[in-house]
Amino acid sequence: MPPTRPPVEPAGDDTLDLRVDDLVALLAAGAPSPTPNRDPRNGDLSVGDPSGGSPAEGDLLDSVADWAPTTTRFGVFRLVPVRLDRDLPLLTRWMNDPAVAAFWELAGPETVTAEHLRAQLQGDGRSVPCLGVLDDVPMSYFEIYRADLDPLARYYPARPHDTGIHLLVGDGTDRGRGVGTALLRAVAALVLDHRPRCTRVVAEPDIRNTPSVSAFLRAGFRHAAEVDLPDKRAALMIRDRTVRHSL
Repeated sequence: MPPTRPPVEPAGDDTLDLRVDDLVALLAAGAPSPTPNRDPRNGDLSVGDPSGGSPAEGDLLDSVADWAPTTTRFGVFRLVPVRLDRDLPLLTRWMNDPAVAAFWELAGPETVTAEHLRAQLQGDGRSVPCLGVLDDVPMSYFEIYRADLDPLARYYPARPHDTGIHLLVGDGTDRGRGVGTALLRAVAALVLDHRPRCTRVVAEPDIRNTPSVSAFLRAGFRHAAEVDLPDKRAALMIRDRTVRHSL
């Protein structure tokens, strides 16, 4: 089945018109320079070399590692970029949870999860894998990515600096009680606060994943379309900057 044709928007609003500095960043990101360790609130989750090199997030995603913690109704939340040597066992365990594996399709030994993470950690910085840490406890996994530089942009009218979110909640006890909604709301706000050129936060959960789609809706996203991606039929969810302070 061919991809669902996305809704038509006003001409000129959604051209993939990358800035020169983005193109320079993409060319330069192949050889990122090391960054010093930082000390976010928990010393055991210091940000630095993930496994032989630092995430090249600074140019394309406005330094996710430096984004400040934020307060949710469930506690203080922050994003901590993944370090393979530290985080691989935990993330592998989460990926092998049947509820997660059904949609992420990364169940298996550590090598499966490691390959998925290395593709981002050793890439050009257009996607940054992060632990979601709530009151100093790692409890979720996020991928913050440049949707306008992602294959997803072929399936909807992308705008420059559109920023995407992938999320999984690691512990089953945190599911079904509003935690996912609170985290999505917090991360969308962090993106818009720290990425001034980004006008929209987007996501593409599997249309069959009703709890995920519902969480995005409750977090202020709108269901813009359904799109046929190579591996799934997805709900295109969009949160506009224009509603940033009305939610």
